[in-house]
Amino acid sequence: MTNRAKLHIAANQPGPVISRHLFGHFAEHLGRCIYDGLWVGEDAKVPNVRGWRSDLVAALREIKIPNLRWPGGCYADDYFWRDGIGPRSQRPRRVNAHWGSVIDDNAVGTHEFLDLCEQLGCAPYLALNLGSGSPREMREWVEYVNAPAGTLADERATNGRKEPWHVTLWGVGNENWGCGGHMRPEYYADEYRRYATYVQDYPNAKSLRMACGPNEDDYHWTEVMMRECAQPLYGFDPMNGLSLHYYTLPGGWANKAQATPFDHNGWNEVMALGWRMDELVRKHSAIMDRADPEKKVALLVDEWGAWYGVEKGTNPRFLYQQQTVRDAVLAALNLNIFIDNCERVRFANLAQVVNVLQSVALTEPDGGRMVLTPTWDVFKLYAAHHEARRLPVKIETPQLSHENKCFPQVSATASLAADGSVTVTLCNTDPANEVDMDLTLAGIAGRKLTAQVLSSPELTACNSFDQPRTVTTRTLEGASMDGDHVTAVIPPGSVVSLQFK
Repeated sequence: MTNRAKLHIAANQPGPVISRHLFGHFAEHLGRCIYDGLWVGEDAKVPNVRGWRSDLVAALREIKIPNLRWPGGCYADDYFWRDGIGPRSQRPRRVNAHWGSVIDDNAVGTHEFLDLCEQLGCAPYLALNLGSGSPREMREWVEYVNAPAGTLADERATNGRKEPWHVTLWGVGNENWGCGGHMRPEYYADEYRRYATYVQDYPNAKSLRMACGPNEDDYHWTEVMMRECAQPLYGFDPMNGLSLHYYTLPGGWANKAQATPFDHNGWNEVMALGWRMDELVRKHSAIMDRADPEKKVALLVDEWGAWYGVEKGTNPRFLYQQQTVRDAVLAALNLNIFIDNCERVRFANLAQVVNVLQSVALTEPDGGRMVLTPTWDVFKLYAAHHEARRLPVKIETPQLSHENKCFPQVSATASLAADGSVTVTLCNTDPANEVDMDLTLAGIAGRKLTAQVLSSPELTACNSFDQPRTVTTRTLEGASMDGDHVTAVIPPGSVVSLQFK
């Protein structure tokens, strides 16, 4: 069956800037994300630069990764930064209590991670230890990283880095309602104010302090944090951002569905759960608006993505999962929600970058081959939105449902770049039915249209190490433009990019 969707986009009415930081990523000391994923070591057979895997770095650069969050996640509130500096042979070995009780030898620490960020050309987003650490430890890590001179700057130079890194993004704790200490919001708010005081500014490094925000729909947590931490304290702005964590979790925590196989019902469950992000973002934003009408405090969705049961034969605490075109559509749906709310949502981080949950790449164990997932293709298509200005989109689309949870068949966003080009990205969340799209794009008649689509005739198909581009972006055939009018047939279960130059 073919459904119809009608869109009107005013290309001559640019709105707010879409921060490139909406398209950020996350690398935790979890499973094979850091070790045997990004990090292979200088002596590995796989090509690397100072231990970081070269083909993966190149793939992340291609999607213009804007920021990378590290070292966690739950791991962050168990991490002592001094374990990861100095000669590697002298660094202590620690048990990773959160993720499989494996031994972490701290081969990757501050210097190594910030070297990776320089190779990627992205901003580091460092998660500080509030749960089990002290304000002094936090203050000294910030000083070690950013101070231009002084005792800790001298120690940094002794360890191989004379110039400061100028890190500006700092998370003050992680999931402190759960693995970060099981705190009440009232208690965490007081602790946050105390710890954030010591995340100080340095020359060319004005710190942005990001607070632990709510777990999914804990609106009380947001109310408390905005009441207690959103306003200046004696000239000090304690909170520049408030995080939100939400995972699309078909089957629930106790009975997670697998990434494959699935039927249309399983597809629709993921879309319905994914669309819940729209409700969460809007309701938390409304609470923030009452306390902060000028939107000075950003909402950060710094953990999001699909969470399935692990692949058979893999460590259950390593969270390794495959991906299909379903996950690409889910990624587009979430990114569209963030763009729709970019006045308040100014940072987001997909979990996680490689080998864990909804990653953009998978690698074979022990430095084997790498494969890009369909989610990587989505981030490449959406890179055109980085720092562009959002355009207003009016859309008429059929509504779909799963167990009384409704979601749109077509979700779309559009932006105007500095060079005058316009990009429209949309997804068809229906696994069975194509869409006849009728688009009016006011104000850009006479442009050249480039249309791309990410889809698969077999919805459960995956990119494998032997067949790495089974699901990939291709030209969308049949898309046509007449003046300011565009028509196209959008395949079932697909992501589409239309560029006008």
